[in-house]
Amino acid sequence: MEITIDRLKHSLSVARKMRALAIEDPQKYPVDPNEAYVLGLVHDIGYDFSDEQKEHAHKGGELLEAQGYKYWKEVYYHGVCQTEYDSVMLRLLNYVDMITGPTGEYVTIRERIEDIAQRYGKGSWQEEEAIKLTNRLGYKV
Repeated sequence: MEITIDRLKHSLSVARKMRALAIEDPQKYPVDPNEAYVLGLVHDIGYDFSDEQKEHAHKGGELLEAQGYKYWKEVYYHGVCQTEYDSVMLRLLNYVDMITGPTGEYVTIRERIEDIAQRYGKGSWQEEEAIKLTNRLGYKV
């Protein structure tokens, strides 16, 4: 796989929204806005190092860990519903990733899940994981 222009647009929008939320709501997101921006920008870097979509988070996290990046675990664990690791920054990333469409447009969570179902198939693992993750974040669809 590779990082496409559309995925770059998605990542840039995620970065900008993460930074904005960290500034607008420091009670809910007590994180450095600039660190949030960088995390949003690199969260999908694993696409350039993966053969399958399922691998991209782990591959990206491993690459960033080797570079000494502070938030490598957030990249490694993003996009799936899991209980191994949690942080405010991971919750922020997962939320913003779920409200950012594949070409960078901001959408509702419901619209994002509908888009995932349309692109990958109703009942696909991608759609099921998005629904589980959204529910774990406290948003019911």
